Amino acid sequence: MKQQQQDTAVPEERCSVEEVALVVPETDDTSLPVMTFRAWFLGLTSCIILIFLNTFFIYRTQPLAISAILMQIAVLPVGKLMAATLPTKSYSLMGRSFSLNPGPFNMKEHVIITVFANCGFSMGGGDAYSIGAITVMKAYYKQSLSFLCAIILVLTTQIVGYGWAGMLRRYLVDPVEMWWPSIVAQVSLFRALHEKETNKKGLTRMRFFLIFLVASFVYYALPGYLFPMLTFFSWVCWVWPRSITAQQIGSGHNGLGVGAFTIDWAGISAYHGSPLVTPWTSILNVGAGFIMFIYIIVPLCYWKFNTFDAQRFPIFSNKLFTASGHEYDTTKILTSQFDLNIAAYEKYSKLYLSPLFALSIGSGFLRFTATLTHVALFNGRDIWNQSRSAVKNTKVDIHTKLMKSYKGVPQWWYLILLAGSIALSLLMLFVWQNDIQLPWWGMLLAFFLAFIVTLPIGVIQATTNQQPGYDIIAQFIIGYLLPGKPIANLIFKIYGRISTVHALSFLSDLKLGHYMKIPPRCMYTAQLVGTLVAGTVNLAVSWWMLENIKDLCDIESAHPDSPWTCPKFRVTFDASVIWGLIGPERLFGSGGLYRNLVWLFLVGALLPVPVWILSKVYPDKKWIPLINIPVISYGFAGMPPATPTNIASWLITGFFFNFFVFKYRKGWWQRYNYVLSAALDAGTAFMGVLLFFALQNEGINLKWWGTELDHCPLATCPTAPGISVPGCPVF
Repeated sequence: MKQQQQDTAVPEERCSVEEVALVVPETDDTSLPVMTFRAWFLGLTSCIILIFLNTFFIYRTQPLAISAILMQIAVLPVGKLMAATLPTKSYSLMGRSFSLNPGPFNMKEHVIITVFANCGFSMGGGDAYSIGAITVMKAYYKQSLSFLCAIILVLTTQIVGYGWAGMLRRYLVDPVEMWWPSIVAQVSLFRALHEKETNKKGLTRMRFFLIFLVASFVYYALPGYLFPMLTFFSWVCWVWPRSITAQQIGSGHNGLGVGAFTIDWAGISAYHGSPLVTPWTSILNVGAGFIMFIYIIVPLCYWKFNTFDAQRFPIFSNKLFTASGHEYDTTKILTSQFDLNIAAYEKYSKLYLSPLFALSIGSGFLRFTATLTHVALFNGRDIWNQSRSAVKNTKVDIHTKLMKSYKGVPQWWYLILLAGSIALSLLMLFVWQNDIQLPWWGMLLAFFLAFIVTLPIGVIQATTNQQPGYDIIAQFIIGYLLPGKPIANLIFKIYGRISTVHALSFLSDLKLGHYMKIPPRCMYTAQLVGTLVAGTVNLAVSWWMLENIKDLCDIESAHPDSPWTCPKFRVTFDASVIWGLIGPERLFGSGGLYRNLVWLFLVGALLPVPVWILSKVYPDKKWIPLINIPVISYGFAGMPPATPTNIASWLITGFFFNFFVFKYRKGWWQRYNYVLSAALDAGTAFMGVLLFFALQNEGINLKWWGTELDHCPLATCPTAPGISVPGCPVF
């Protein structure tokens, strides 16, 4: 008999976050089956397909990350077909009765399938750093790494993250204020796909979704293949075709992007995710940091003060340079054992960065300490109280009340996984010490770093939809402690930073289960099995490619038209050179060119303090606590490879929908906003896959005026006197 809880939330039980109250259903049907045969079959199939495709594509010159949203949509008709065709007969196994077809395909099954699929995305396209480190070790450093060592490396990274997630549930999933904006968008899509609307006025959410899915699918053929210039529409360069300064300012691809814009959804959502799911207060903070950095700090450092000899190099580039402004050739400073040849380094050239790249690294220093200080000041008391009372006094909303109908997951289930993964990781170090380079104390330091930062970064992401990274910090720390050890640098980053990324991904899915009323033990099973399957397939596909594709990632030896150039892993290799081989001491130490950037650690630690003091002095000014220094610093995170045009277009789009539409057309926003975000994501992704297989993978590419990204060839030129670079005038 159906047991549907139709508790009407009293005002004090309603979620205090308006976006959640408007979108997430406040009822639950406890009789719906969850871990059905359909859920297992479609979930594991989705996970395997996604991890295979994402691993395969990430090695290519044009990497393609296939989001779990594709599988979320694709499995719906398959699930309904299975519900219509599978036999309903009951079977007995180990004393329990089950059926291949327990009834109509329901929303909770669909959620569990998506949780499986998310494992296939986060390990393949979302964050493949573990496999990236293994690729760098085998393809670039030519190490004879064993498969057993590699599988332990991949799986322990994931399981450690899973352990962190279990420990932090009480802080990042249960509290009402931790609402995870991107998850609300997923809830909206699930409802659009499953619920029949009673409101007959206007388009139903499902019809609205299908219309915009088709529209975005068709439209993406333009920026994705036929007219790529729509991604970086830089009209300033057309007006001043011979001016380096104008092109440095106006180029959307290689400059500051003033006046440039993008009408490509992939370009808008490429680096900060969908702007439609980010709260407008976060967008405002990111916008403040972006304007300050791109339009004030960078121009002053480049044109006014020539900071770090900035004018010798392009104003915007992620490449490494010599003192003469040419691209840095790392092979000239390496020994045969891939250690630093100090004499060759001194003879060849010191390492230089473009001004925007150098300042972006400095912003990472600021963001790290600002995140710790901000969360300690604004959330420290709540975290402390929750720790003391074991969340007994935590505010309970309707969703938490409904979830009490299900058995919880004991904390020791997660602790066993965490302890086992740490022990296995340390064992790996002792067995393969020569391959790994990282000493045991380095591994413990990595775990300690992840333990310290996962909670504050999680608080930021759960409330603002932004995840302040600390990749630079992890590599900076171990680069100082273990200079000249590039492999150790890679491994430290995996355990010290990437385990946090996976922990936050698991926590995000746990919040999805919380909103959709999925039994916690079902979530535990799906996440654990999905992680083990995804990790194994991820490494198996990568290992096969590394062993069987000739010259994989080897640009120098490979045919010039080879599709296997591994651009993402080249960045990983370069990072190991900067932070591990050359080391931060030579760049940021007392004699380093970029030594003054280290002061930003102190600046970041202090900046949240006056905001917190003002919030206490003027408690009636509700806007003061909304000033979020870590998120402001996030306004210039990820540049490069993100461009100012990507971020500016993201800001404008997000502010329009989540401020103006939310404020003046709230009914439309409630009904359609998140559905629109999902439709744009899905349509763009479907067309991206189609273009890749049908045209780009076959080498069928167009060449005309519209396929050149922004027609700003002079934007990459230096302006310092006497610097000669091909294609650029000499001043």
